Amino acid sequence: MAEHKRVPSRRRKVLRWSACALAALVVAGGGAGAYAYLKLNGNIKSVDIDSRLGDARPPAATDGSFNILVLGSDSRSGANGDLAGGSAGDSARSDTAMVVHVSQDHTRASVVSIPRDTLVDRPQCTDSSGRSVPAVKRAMYNSAFETGGAACAVKTTEQLTGLRMDHYLQVDFAGFARVVDAIGGATVTTTVAIHDKDSGLDLPPGEHHLDGQQALAFVRTRHGVGDGSDLGRIELQKQMVKSLLRQAGGVGLLSDPVKLWSIGDTMTRSVTTDSALGSVNALVGLVQELKGIGPDQLTMVTLPVEAAPGDPNRVVPQQSQAQPLWAALRADQPVPQAVVSAQPQNPAQTDPATAGAAAPKASARTSPKPAATATARR
Repeated sequence: MAEHKRVPSRRRKVLRWSACALAALVVAGGGAGAYAYLKLNGNIKSVDIDSRLGDARPPAATDGSFNILVLGSDSRSGANGDLAGGSAGDSARSDTAMVVHVSQDHTRASVVSIPRDTLVDRPQCTDSSGRSVPAVKRAMYNSAFETGGAACAVKTTEQLTGLRMDHYLQVDFAGFARVVDAIGGATVTTTVAIHDKDSGLDLPPGEHHLDGQQALAFVRTRHGVGDGSDLGRIELQKQMVKSLLRQAGGVGLLSDPVKLWSIGDTMTRSVTTDSALGSVNALVGLVQELKGIGPDQLTMVTLPVEAAPGDPNRVVPQQSQAQPLWAALRADQPVPQAVVSAQPQNPAQTDPATAGAAAPKASARTSPKPAATATARR
């Protein structure tokens, strides 16, 4: 691959120096520095996925490229209950799933969102009690996390994509809201009104700076805008990711050590990682590897899907586009243009004159009508 000389942008400089500053903060000599390091390290929850999955996995790339499975858990436990709109016991599914492929030179990334109601072949997994759960044909993708936690979600994703998931990052509702608040909120623009009676989110057309709870409502809303499909919600999530990247580049960490500490503490309390990322040093190293990637170097798409045969409330991969997509990432190539061109429209950024137009057939509703109970998930 040809080398290109690039002038570092202000955002890249901020990320680079922020990572260095964080490292300096937590490893500084003296009691305060030692305490900070131990405190942040102790915040991080990690899962030893490699030992649970063994060697029956796609091979890891040898060219420097790597993949991260990012999951948003819809757990209602603890602080999540109030934010999610009620308790649903101890169960949790992957409300959001993104496969992040970072190129071999770490200058670009491709992000593929997997609709949670995609029907896939779920492999044999082990549940939290250590019991074997048999493989299932045509299971909802997000049931893998509920069945066997992070390891089963990774195993299912690797079987679906043929890609080795080198790392794993998980955040829940409360963690997401905390992170957004820690970096000072997120700015989004809508061309249509968003009215979500479930979350209370009420946005007229225009530019809006959202706090953590509002940002959470924005990325979770389905019925508040568009046709109520999960594909529309995923478009809102893509918009939010790019907004957060822009916001993170200008938070002024170098000039505000208190803010630096606050963000470091919030970040480490808000994520669950694979064991290889389960330390401050490892997370700082990941930030360093990703420092050259901003919104303009990020290609975000949704896995091409179509309505499942016999079940309009579920979707299945559209193999004519899904297979070339995964093949391109396995070869460390950009997302095929045919996939980019066929992406769903962002329901918050549509032409108001056509906002009520019918959605494509692939925009299947995310779930059947739930029972009228407090535990129904949105």
